[in-house]
Amino acid sequence: MRTFVLLLFFFILLIASSPGSSGELRKVSFISHWLPQAQFSGYYMAMEKGIYKKYGIDLEFIHGGPNKPSSEVIKKGEADIASLWLTNAIQLKAAGVKIINIAQMINKSALMLVAKKSSGIREPKDMDGLKVSLWGGDFVLQPNAFFKKYGLNVKVVPQASSINLFLMDGVQITCAMWYNEFHSIINSGYNEDELVAFFFADYGLNFPEEGLYVSEDFFNNNKDLCDSFVKATLEGWLYAFNNMNETIAVVQKHMRKAKVPYNFAHQRWMLNRFKDLMLGKHKQINTILSEKDYNFVGDVLRENGLIKDTPPYTSFYKNPEGKQP
Repeated sequence: MRTFVLLLFFFILLIASSPGSSGELRKVSFISHWLPQAQFSGYYMAMEKGIYKKYGIDLEFIHGGPNKPSSEVIKKGEADIASLWLTNAIQLKAAGVKIINIAQMINKSALMLVAKKSSGIREPKDMDGLKVSLWGGDFVLQPNAFFKKYGLNVKVVPQASSINLFLMDGVQITCAMWYNEFHSIINSGYNEDELVAFFFADYGLNFPEEGLYVSEDFFNNNKDLCDSFVKATLEGWLYAFNNMNETIAVVQKHMRKAKVPYNFAHQRWMLNRFKDLMLGKHKQINTILSEKDYNFVGDVLRENGLIKDTPPYTSFYKNPEGKQP
């Protein structure tokens, strides 16, 4: 009898110590940095499968986008947690916005330059004197650093939301995201072996991209909640990677609700590329922001006059579990 009582006691303790076991859910608002698509599959599945609730979180998901930038929302304190690109977040921090990175979800840049083999381009030097279409804003930083590194004099043409200019040979090189526009080029009729891809990360110009950010006050008062949110989100991503068809169906639901055009093949491609980016060669998700990459991005921003000084790494990145790299 005594043994049974002891076992029952330890079982109760185990349940009491599990995430969200108190039954009381804490409301948390999260804003993505873009419109609904497979880029946010991990968050969708963590909601869909009750993972956030398992960790004691009642999540309000807010979709950002061109008309609702996540940077402005977190700056105004209208969301607890925001997804931001590192370049954007460093500029906010340097401007005095008190934000903290609690997880770097994408540590490898997916930004690339793409050329057709038929143009004769095989390596960086072959781009000299040619036309390149580029997006504006922070998206020009890596291409410009690339051109400077290889001493290239290119003719830059503003890039619209489509890659039609590249497809019609209006430019020889275009900027693309691996998980998005690169697939659009393939869908237009090109095989991958007909294209040449220049990933900036492979040329010593890696810019970590999506990270999770909170205000300093929110972090200091809710470290356990930040930790739970990160862990639940990672579980959501792993579920998404292991259940792709189910995940794409959920993505479709969110896209239709927001009246965003949907294409199954494209969303599946996007989810597969995020699996490659997030799991990497070690097949596990690393959410630690590299100090080396952070300082490199800060240096590029400073050299381009976008910030005066790079905020100290120790004030920018905080592991909710209290473990610093």
